[in-house]
Amino acid sequence: MYRNSYVEINVDNLQHNVKEIIKKYPDYQYYFGVVKGNAYGHSDKVAKYLVESGINYLAISSLEEGISLRKDGITTPILCLEPISISYLKECLEYDITISIPDYEYYQKLVEQEIAKPLKVHIKIDSGMCRLGFTNAQEVKEVVDGLKEKTNIILEGIFTHFATDGIYDVSWDNQFTKFKEITSGIDLSQIPIVHLGRSQTLLNHNKIEFANGIRLGIILYGYNTTPTPLPNNLMGRLRKWKREFYHKKHHISPTITDIDIDLKTAFSLYSEVIQVKKIAKGSFVGYGRIYEAPEDMYVAIIPIGYADGFSRKNKGRQIVIHGKRFSLIGDVNMGMLIAKVDESVQAGDKVTLIGDEIPMREVARYIGTSVYEGGCMLNDWLPRVLIKGGKTVEIDERI
Repeated sequence: MYRNSYVEINVDNLQHNVKEIIKKYPDYQYYFGVVKGNAYGHSDKVAKYLVESGINYLAISSLEEGISLRKDGITTPILCLEPISISYLKECLEYDITISIPDYEYYQKLVEQEIAKPLKVHIKIDSGMCRLGFTNAQEVKEVVDGLKEKTNIILEGIFTHFATDGIYDVSWDNQFTKFKEITSGIDLSQIPIVHLGRSQTLLNHNKIEFANGIRLGIILYGYNTTPTPLPNNLMGRLRKWKREFYHKKHHISPTITDIDIDLKTAFSLYSEVIQVKKIAKGSFVGYGRIYEAPEDMYVAIIPIGYADGFSRKNKGRQIVIHGKRFSLIGDVNMGMLIAKVDESVQAGDKVTLIGDEIPMREVARYIGTSVYEGGCMLNDWLPRVLIKGGKTVEIDERI
């Protein structure tokens, strides 16, 4: 780590979240830890700590991610949620990756292959998101019946993915109904793992009776994305009445919004001041001369920029040094930021760009994105420093 710009991951908080989730929702047999996208930007090295805390299946989006986990010593089952090319079945077997079957054509190619040892598969159902998955009940029945005859392919699971949380819309209910229609020709109880839900399903809906698995994504990383309660004023009461009317009109199933669960975020982004200088009133700061100093003032130079995935949309937002907020001025450069500071700031001072003092939610709102994307935006040039018990337990860095 050759510059002091890095992401810090609080492993204790991640493990706390897993334990809290399982304690509050103990009725599942399979708790899938979704670690795709480098664990939402947290580093896939957190996977082992999630497993220690109760996660008993991992979910990824590419074969590369699965191989990385296996090379890191992970032995827990791993499901790739996106289809893997048939040409890489050898690697799937070598690294023991469970694959998803997204459509009938893929199934036909799969059963034509000579597979040396049993390959675990999950069938993906498109219940209305219009991405991957089967939409035809007869095809699903043919696939399930066909796989029963195969000794080298094990049908381990079936799943779908909900497009919305279903609190203020009918989409969730429509998708649930569609899933049951598409799977009506098969006996779901004969499939070992049935997983329909994600974080929002867990939080905002009663447990689906026949589902014994739940996929945990953003909730693992400390975020409850349930909409905030409406204010108790005239406008809030009118909006509440409108939503209740919509619920009754469309027969939307009961949802849960008052959720008592203690989640802790784990992601912080730090850098340091590499230079402080005093500039005169009327001086222009950075490229394009877009910021003119309104007075004699101090500026601090910070070594991180858009080449690190620190978006130019951060321009103008606040950062924290010594517990005090300061504003970024000028533009976000490829590898540097400039902040307006005061005389208390010195070279070498630690800078909090995301953390307890300036939460990811606040930053995500400012730059017009979500907490899902926030961590993923920061690329792997920035080391991930894993902290447990106040001590560094691992550093995931490119060099």
